[in-house]
Amino acid sequence: MSSTETPPKLYAAREPVFPKRVHGTFRNLKWLIMIVTLGIYYITPWIRWDRGPSLPDQAVLADLSSRRFFFFWIEIWPHEFYFVAGLLIMAGLGLFLFTSALGRVWCGYTCPQTVWTDLFYTVERWIEGDRNARLRLWKQEWNAKKIRLRLTKYLVWLLIAIATGGAWVFYFTDAPTLLVNLVTFQAPYVAYATIGILTATTFIFGGFMREQVCIYMCPWPRIQAAMMDEDSITVAYREWRGEPRGKHRKDADADQLGDCIDCRACVNVCPVGIDIRDGQQLECITCALCIDACDDIMERIGKPRGLIDYMALTDEANERAGNPKKPVWKHIFRLRTIIYTTLWAAIGVALTVMLFVRSDIDVTVSPIRNPQYVTLSDGTIRNTYDVRIRNMQHDSREFRISVASDEVLRVGLEGTELLTVMVPADSTHLQRVYVSARPDDPAASRDRTEFRLWVEDQVSGERTYEDTVFNGQGE
Repeated sequence: MSSTETPPKLYAAREPVFPKRVHGTFRNLKWLIMIVTLGIYYITPWIRWDRGPSLPDQAVLADLSSRRFFFFWIEIWPHEFYFVAGLLIMAGLGLFLFTSALGRVWCGYTCPQTVWTDLFYTVERWIEGDRNARLRLWKQEWNAKKIRLRLTKYLVWLLIAIATGGAWVFYFTDAPTLLVNLVTFQAPYVAYATIGILTATTFIFGGFMREQVCIYMCPWPRIQAAMMDEDSITVAYREWRGEPRGKHRKDADADQLGDCIDCRACVNVCPVGIDIRDGQQLECITCALCIDACDDIMERIGKPRGLIDYMALTDEANERAGNPKKPVWKHIFRLRTIIYTTLWAAIGVALTVMLFVRSDIDVTVSPIRNPQYVTLSDGTIRNTYDVRIRNMQHDSREFRISVASDEVLRVGLEGTELLTVMVPADSTHLQRVYVSARPDDPAASRDRTEFRLWVEDQVSGERTYEDTVFNGQGE
């Protein structure tokens, strides 16, 4: 390359996207999903659920102070984190399943970035007008009107962003109490910091970065290619029917043109600014707004709908050859999706069964290692254990502690052979327990003796246990 030549740019400046308002089936579906998802997000922390006097009455609460997660009637303790892990695995498999069957349907309809960006676009159209008006405003010089419109838009965006960050912190403590503390500036610093960070990210990602988040920051567009195959249903352009495209003017060559009149309606409504007629692209989020726009144009010019449609690559090949399309169910129910569905359902069933059969008692036994045993004045060998009993009932319960072993072992507290402890509702109690063997018992002279420590609820009769080891003098 000559020294006088300008080196190529490695980064192209962002071209702003101004999607046009569109009406149709998929746009209405997106409105519905936006209302439902935003409603769930903003309203859920305020739903009440009576669990009794000793527990919070917020239906959905990640209570970090007590290290528990509440979801209506379900209560997840720290030792039950496998429920959360299982739900995350199900979410991942569900994403794989829907992507394999319907392409990037998550990105197009329910991804938080898509939902909030769509909401910000709605505010922008409401204040600045539709596509052409926003284009003119973007190009014109700064004046009083442009400043007023921009400030109004930014103010509404900021209010939405604050509500977004504020709603998130309400999931981690009692929402009404936190709201009062926030307004009176008595809330913890971390609450204000979290709201500030989420406000800034929502404002920037939804208002300015928009499609750049999907194209450059999100890894899913690059991963989803491995989830799809030729039978995955996604938004596509029927090139065989639309090409060669043209304006369909009344001249001799009009009969040679395809159905596409090159109106660019599909491009003008695209929130990521691509042309679906160029084929499958990484940037496409499968929102299907181009389908609504194209169907509207086809109806106006008297052509069949579906020039842009949900279809699979195999459908394109079959239609070109004049063969009938596969039924939709054959695209969806195939080996890959069946495997994903089976794994997803198996984990869901396993979690449900575990939820209903789990015990309301949990016990952990920690032997005191220093010293491993103590020899009493009468020759009795005594081991010490820290027994942590977790009462997951909503009232105080008395628990009986006992041991079971092939050898003779005694459990107690300072010589008491029968040990009962009272554990408050929804709490954990740490109890020091002594297990002993008399000098003439085999366990006293044996190096290690395995035994089982039982904990029994004296009210319900429910029992649980943990296996541990008794250390003797050895030979």
